[in-house]
Amino acid sequence: MGNHDSGTSAVAVLAAFLSGMTLGAVAVLLLAPQTGRESRETLARMARRASEDMRDLSERATETWDDVMHKSREVLHEAGDVVKEAVDAGREAMHQARRTSPGSSNTPS
Repeated sequence: MGNHDSGTSAVAVLAAFLSGMTLGAVAVLLLAPQTGRESRETLARMARRASEDMRDLSERATETWDDVMHKSREVLHEAGDVVKEAVDAGREAMHQARRTSPGSSNTPS
């Protein structure tokens, strides 16, 4: 669980996305042969689209996180069951060894 590479890469992707969006908006405003009003409308449209994209990205990230947490809980539960079974088997083997050891009072004659 000490591996944080996926979190770091997600932050890098988000930063790159936001940087690209900002540069694109600036380029559109500077290079487009539009009136100020048309430029503002274009910028507002782009902002709405970016907001929707960010909301979708956030929802997907939340769903992925929920899936990872659910699967982690399942794995931990299964691991706990395996450990419990191993401890029980070890305990039973120890009792069996005590019953059949030469110094035991339960040794069959």
